[in-house]
Amino acid sequence: MRRNTEGVAQGGGGAEPDPVDVRLGARLAALRAERGWSLGELAERSGVSRSTLSRAERAETSPTAALLNRLCAVYGRTMSQLLSEVETAPAPLVRAADQAVWEDRASGFVRRSVSPPHPGLRGELVEGRLAAGADIAYDRPPVAGLEQHVWVLEGSLEVTADGVGHRLGAGDCLRLRVWGPTRFWCPGPEDVRYALAVVLP
Repeated sequence: MRRNTEGVAQGGGGAEPDPVDVRLGARLAALRAERGWSLGELAERSGVSRSTLSRAERAETSPTAALLNRLCAVYGRTMSQLLSEVETAPAPLVRAADQAVWEDRASGFVRRSVSPPHPGLRGELVEGRLAAGADIAYDRPPVAGLEQHVWVLEGSLEVTADGVGHRLGAGDCLRLRVWGPTRFWCPGPEDVRYALAVVLP
């Protein structure tokens, strides 16, 4: 598995696409069609090349967290909202074994949607896991002014927002409102597990 500069993970040829990637690609294509945008228009709005967008919509690649974040920003959704739209009918209760798990294999990031999925969510709870040394940078929030609460459960995490770095250990919680780039880095030596509460403005 390798990652190219556009933020998509690429596997070997001939492998069957992941079912989640197929549903996600179809939803991304539908969102673009609903707005009447060409791939070129979406490329201009998102800063992602037409070819990468096309491959993501056809599930020829597995999009990374950074790429999905860019598309969420364009479509005015959080990542949980987007991922919930490729699930089945929403329910008020979701058991631990049924919570949607999405992995950015290129960066070592695993994201569990803890909150029951619903496209109308304003608040949501996510569990994040980063391997030691993993580093994820987002060039913008999916929704400007998004409120986030980062609560480290195990390990240590460094969060950078507005150019200021915050080192968090187990039990520490950081509250921030996101307007610009952010970075999540696990300095190690062990992996980090954290809860992320997200509230739409």
